[in-house]
Amino acid sequence: MKLAAHFDGLAARDWDVPVEDPVRFAVVGLGGFATRFALPALDAAAHCRTTVLVSRSPAKAGRLAARFGVEHTLTYDDLHDGVDREEYDAVYVCTPNARHFGPAETASAFGKHVLCEKPLATTTKRATRLVEICDDTDGTLMVAYRMQIDPVMRRVRDLVREGFVGDPLRIHAGFSYPVLDAGGPDQWRLDRDLAGGGALMDVGIHALNTVRFLLDADPITVRGETASPDEPFAEVDQHVGFELAFPGGVGAACTASFTGYASSHLELLGTEGRIRVDPAFSPTTRRRIALERGDVRATVEGPEVDEIREQFDYFAAHVRTDRRPEPDGQDGLVDMRTIDAIYESAETGRRVDLER
Repeated sequence: MKLAAHFDGLAARDWDVPVEDPVRFAVVGLGGFATRFALPALDAAAHCRTTVLVSRSPAKAGRLAARFGVEHTLTYDDLHDGVDREEYDAVYVCTPNARHFGPAETASAFGKHVLCEKPLATTTKRATRLVEICDDTDGTLMVAYRMQIDPVMRRVRDLVREGFVGDPLRIHAGFSYPVLDAGGPDQWRLDRDLAGGGALMDVGIHALNTVRFLLDADPITVRGETASPDEPFAEVDQHVGFELAFPGGVGAACTASFTGYASSHLELLGTEGRIRVDPAFSPTTRRRIALERGDVRATVEGPEVDEIREQFDYFAAHVRTDRRPEPDGQDGLVDMRTIDAIYESAETGRRVDLER
């Protein structure tokens, strides 16, 4: 098997098409992630423009509008009232999880496309309703699973599909993010009503979704454990570990944490080989891929690619060509149901079967 064919031109977009009219975005929610990552990524994107900012703080929206050259700012009431709705084609919803539903529902009612941060909602019931609403319109709904657009993860999936590791047997994945360093103890991620959960909903979901993406499969049973030994995490899971069983005997063991040293990794073991990505899930980082099969040993340095920018352009390319993105609403619902099962297992101490 020739590896060079997979990693020459690694940054090339295997999904891209010419786009004549950029997709105009209304960015809803101007918190830390939107400010530090999403708005710069949109500014650099080839197929996108930011034309509207939506915030509870008009002053903050005004400052960011001046910084990024955005012409229109709205309050949430303005958004729901349809003010300036002719100025955007799609919304990017980057609010706390509990507040995804309203802006996405409103945008769908106006015939707009929706790119929603993960998870879709704080409950599966609400996420299901959101998917139903978006399916009843002509708009596109995509969940912001940026790892599915990351060129390294896409090439790893190609290798798995082509049998580089033989038959997949086991995946190990972990993501630790010191959330207190980023936002202190009063941030929304530690409020169960706003977040819906803790480390699992915020960072563990990356491991969960990426494992499913690489295997092209959904889990059939899960087992989970959570722990919150420190007082700031009294309402949410500080640490989580979960095991996923897939058809054919393939398994995955994943961990996620809101404290400790920032790190992430993914390792896929098969009957014939091994692939490791490190770091795996941190945004805008250069990934290193280590490959082993027989006498083959190779280490590949991934390109300096902003997968958040890639995510926006991927969404826009699919919107402009009427294609359904891979990380669609149904993809998001599988994760929500799996998360429910992980929490149920953590509470009961028993393995939980998933409906297929």
